[in-house]
Amino acid sequence: MWAKAKLSRLHFKISCIRKDFTHKLTSNLVKRFETICIENLNVKGMVKNKKLSRAINDLGFYEFKRQLIYKANQWGKTIKELDRFYPSSKTCSCCGFIMDKANLTLAVRYWTCPNCKTSHDRDVNASINILNHATKVLTN
Repeated sequence: MWAKAKLSRLHFKISCIRKDFTHKLTSNLVKRFETICIENLNVKGMVKNKKLSRAINDLGFYEFKRQLIYKANQWGKTIKELDRFYPSSKTCSCCGFIMDKANLTLAVRYWTCPNCKTSHDRDVNASINILNHATKVLTN
């Protein structure tokens, strides 16, 4: 009985820490930026990856997006969303060339566009593409 209560308290503490972090992060983002662009991710598909599933479930993507939208509405900010099928990390942000899926696996973090020879950090390139191509407005 004692171990069960101790474990329950630990889970509650972890839950409170996660909620606090999500609230602080979403508040900070909404206060700092007029427009925030996000990517609609296929979370159900990502959870099927056994190596990543636990970490993805711990992040709470739905709650993060929900809080971001309601806080943006409160502050009069704009949230835009990019379609989940847009190849944001595979598209060159300079010339628009789209890399083949076989040439750009998840392990590749840096790549060079064969068309314009620009070097890209995968995440920075994806964020530029998300910012430039997000069209669906989620806020009032």
